[in-house]
Amino acid sequence: MRIVGITGGIASGKSLVAALLRDTWGVPVLDADLVARRVTAPGSPVLDAVSAAFGPGVIAPDGTLDREALGTLVSGDPEARRRLEALTHPAIWAAVDAWLGERAAEGHPLAAVEAALVVETGQAARFDVLVAVVASPEVQVRRLVARRGLDEGRARAWLASQAPAAEKARAADVVLENDGEEADLAAALAAAWPRISGVEPPRT
Repeated sequence: MRIVGITGGIASGKSLVAALLRDTWGVPVLDADLVARRVTAPGSPVLDAVSAAFGPGVIAPDGTLDREALGTLVSGDPEARRRLEALTHPAIWAAVDAWLGERAAEGHPLAAVEAALVVETGQAARFDVLVAVVASPEVQVRRLVARRGLDEGRARAWLASQAPAAEKARAADVVLENDGEEADLAAALAAAWPRISGVEPPRT
């Protein structure tokens, strides 16, 4: 089974690419962020470890992980981010590997994983092909302001905490630029499909 990684910064469009692969091309897709939520569910060993490392303030009143509070603690602090990743990533990637094993057993020729921190955490080698979805910082800021209601200063700070798009693009096998409309991204994905799938179109 060919394993595809989909990565990109916030508001770059990686989730749209994941949806297109799933809905248009029939590829099973796993969102690593949803896996992260599952492995840090209330009562999980990972959540207990994160609480012990970062304090009870990262636990919301309902017992779930307060991702915003945790993000504030690790934003701009590389050492804190590394400690967090050491606590969470082994469980996340173990769950990803289990899911991929299930898809392979079902006979899927292709499966994809959407994950933001593939390049930053040295996980690119896990994938047969890595797709980076990139957008210009100005476009990302506009999307964050429009879609998430962030003020411009906070949006720019969020972007500054992530690896530059150029770094992700250098590590990728396929780069999809997404400064335009959704239809443009869909067309770029269609053009890149042979490289992503490993199946060349028939000769005419």
